Amino acid sequence: MIGPSLSRRAFAAGLSLPFLARVAEAAVPANRKLVVIVCRGGMDGLSVAPPVGDPDYRALRGALALGDTALKLDGTFGLHPSLPAIHKLARAGQARIAPAVATSDRARSHFEAQDVLETGAAGVYATTSGWLNRAVSAMGKVEALSVGPTAPLILRGPAAAGSWSPGRSVDAQARLPTLLQDLYRDDPLLGPALARGLQTETLARDTGANMTGGQGMQGRAGPGREAARAMGEALAGFLKAPGGPQVAAVSLDGFDTHANQAGLLGVRLSSLDALVDGLHGGLGPVWKDAVVLAVTEFGRTARVNGTGGTDHGTASTALLLGGALKLGGIVGDWPTLKREALFEERDVYPALDLRALEKGLLADHLGVERRALDTLVFPESAGVRPLTGLV
Repeated sequence: MIGPSLSRRAFAAGLSLPFLARVAEAAVPANRKLVVIVCRGGMDGLSVAPPVGDPDYRALRGALALGDTALKLDGTFGLHPSLPAIHKLARAGQARIAPAVATSDRARSHFEAQDVLETGAAGVYATTSGWLNRAVSAMGKVEALSVGPTAPLILRGPAAAGSWSPGRSVDAQARLPTLLQDLYRDDPLLGPALARGLQTETLARDTGANMTGGQGMQGRAGPGREAARAMGEALAGFLKAPGGPQVAAVSLDGFDTHANQAGLLGVRLSSLDALVDGLHGGLGPVWKDAVVLAVTEFGRTARVNGTGGTDHGTASTALLLGGALKLGGIVGDWPTLKREALFEERDVYPALDLRALEKGLLADHLGVERRALDTLVFPESAGVRPLTGLV
């Protein structure tokens, strides 16, 4: 529970003063809203939207395969059972999946991949500002808001942005396992030893999460379902307020599922589902003009590892949600899970450049011009055509 911090007074206290000043001075922004949710850790796209109709799915996934429990989307894809609210939106034509999407980066390092994901650059550490911040700059008089203890890189840069934190301060130890995994991923001795240690920690964390509504381990697992829904409702309140932000970014941690993935990922996806549900309900009529994009730095291996989890992969699944979406099926192409179709014989093949998806949304939904998309928002990306027609 977020508790008292859900009061309007607490919301105002959590906002940066520059944001409040700009809201007081600015005219009411355009009615269209864009929310980007960054799912950190490498979210497993084959679990988010399992291709249960793919003939190679069950053999590759083994114990992680979802059969009748998957929430059906079409003849090939379903949704994870922890995503009932998103499934309901999909049935109403307000949620779609991009099942084989990736950034331009092919490294399997969290920090390199997250940098490329959030900067939108063609290479690692090419710039210090985020693509969403530069999009705000390109649009001019548009308010932006970051949700979390610190502003995510995606919204850092020259354009001013407000901030709101729903509670906890940053846990400096929460990302230490991620750092160690990157450091020892190629070490034949320390790599497996670390994975076994993380499996033990994950089991303990899951036990705590079940007892505390998904928070566990002093909150490291991220918000539980009730708290996540409340966070979504709170964000909706900012978005629909007169003079409120038109663009927002939210970070959710904890999607690095090297061990005991079935239990761990269910908790994380439940929080994501509740956050979206809170946004949907909280926005009310404004939802028809909203687009929500949930992305991650990379996917995970198609095959299960020895600790009941999956390792760092390539393509993942992005979620597109909102009342502004056009009706349609999957976004992009599905490369299948045939052995010869896998990337480096281990990962889902990257069939869609994430920048094409993001460009299309910025162009069609928020009116960002192509030249700005190719040069300012996503530098050196003229060869990546916007995927238009989604809204």
